[in-house]
Amino acid sequence: MTRIYDRRLWKRQRLAQLEKEPLCRYCTKMGVITAATVVDHIKPHRGDERLAHDPNNLQSLCKPCHDVHADAKDKGKTMAGSDVDGFPLDPLHPWFS
Repeated sequence: MTRIYDRRLWKRQRLAQLEKEPLCRYCTKMGVITAATVVDHIKPHRGDERLAHDPNNLQSLCKPCHDVHADAKDKGKTMAGSDVDGFPLDPLHPWFS
């Protein structure tokens, strides 16, 4: 089985996402301008091809934000932090339910 991230489709989709959203989504919400270098899945795809390639499930992040967010997701938690208006950064935070 070919890994999703090794496929040409993902590589094209990743570049398209970074062109569409070149700044880190979380940093921007905090009022900081940082270039995005990682394309993150908002909801983990867990091998689901449809979810993995859903453009509405993608966000551009800088590596530090991605690593903190990914670590929280892996532990079943939400990412800490809030935007300049006080709303949680993590789109999966219970606040948004």
